[in-house]
Amino acid sequence: MKPLPRNIIISRTDSIGDVVLTLPVAAVLKAHFPDCRIGFLGKAYTRPVIEACTYVDTFIDVDSFLKEEVLMAGERPDAIIHVFPLPAIARRARQLGIPLRIGTTNRLYHWFTCNRLVKLSRKKSDLHEAQLNLVLLRPFGIDKQYSLPELGVLTGLEKTVPLPAALQQLLRPDRYNLVLHPKSQGSAREWPMEHYAALVRLLDPARYNIFVSGTAKEGALLQPLLQELGTAVTDITGQMDLYQFMAFIRAADGLLACSTGPLHLAAAMGKDAFGIYPPVRPIHPGRWAPIGSSIKVFVADQPCENCGNKGAECHCMRAISPEAVQEAIDQQQLKKES
Repeated sequence: MKPLPRNIIISRTDSIGDVVLTLPVAAVLKAHFPDCRIGFLGKAYTRPVIEACTYVDTFIDVDSFLKEEVLMAGERPDAIIHVFPLPAIARRARQLGIPLRIGTTNRLYHWFTCNRLVKLSRKKSDLHEAQLNLVLLRPFGIDKQYSLPELGVLTGLEKTVPLPAALQQLLRPDRYNLVLHPKSQGSAREWPMEHYAALVRLLDPARYNIFVSGTAKEGALLQPLLQELGTAVTDITGQMDLYQFMAFIRAADGLLACSTGPLHLAAAMGKDAFGIYPPVRPIHPGRWAPIGSSIKVFVADQPCENCGNKGAECHCMRAISPEAVQEAIDQQQLKKES
C-alpha cells in the first residue's frame, strides 16, 4: 500500500481569477487526504487570495521556490501539481527532488521534468477551467468529475481580513451595495464605458449604493466615466490593497465585471456576481464563468467578426444592453429587500 501524501504543492502562478478557480483542487485533496498539508505556489500579488483559503496551509512565493530550499512544516514536499505549467518551475521541482511531480503530456519539458503525466488538452475541452484543474488529480486516484455547483462551495475564501471602519462606513445597510469593476488590465473583453454609465442612470438611487473599483492606474482611465456620473457613484479606485478589497467585496452585495479576478472573488465569496463575456472559445463563459452560489452571466448568442481580434472592439460585448443587466440586478436587489 502506497503511503498517503503528506505535503502537496499546487502550482498556479498566474492571475487572481485563475487562482480562485484552482482553489477547489486544495479542497478535494483535503477531502481525500485529511491529514495532508497543502502548499500553494503563487505570485506575491495573489498571496491575499491564497491566504484567505481555508484549505491551503502554506503560501509559497514563486521567487523563493526558484532560489531557496522549500519546507512545509519543517518537511520537504512530496508532491507538486503543475496546474499552470512553467518550464522553470518544472525544472526546479525536479532539482529539489520532489518525489511526485505531476504535469501534462502536451508540454514537452514535462517529459523530462515530471514523473507522472496526465493527458489534458484545455483549449478544445468542453469542461470548465475549474473542472479541468481537477483532472490533474488522477495520479492520486481521484477521478470524480465535479459539477460547477459542487465546485462553487469548495473555494474556501473565508479568511478575509476585517474591513477598516473608514471603508465600512461607505456601505449602506439600507441599499443594495453594488461594485462596478469596468476594467480588466487588458486580460478580457470589456463592456463599453457608456454602457456602465447608462446602467448607473437606470438603477434607482433610492435602492442602490454604487461603487466604481479598479487599480490606481485604471482609476486614471476611468476618470471620464467618474466625472460623467458624479455623485451617482463612489470612486474607490486605487484606495485599497487586495486584502482590503476582498473584505470590501465580502461586505458588499454584488459585483459587475467582465471576466476578471474581482468577479471570481465575488462569486467565490457568495456575493451576487454579474459577469459579461464574449461567446468565443476559449474565453467564453463555458470555460471561464465564475463559480459560486449566485451567478448571472451575460453573453451574446453569436460571436461577431471582431471576436478573434484582441485589439479590436468586440461588438458582441456592446450588444449586451444595459437594460438587460439592470433587470438582472433589480431581481437580486428585490430578493435582498424581501
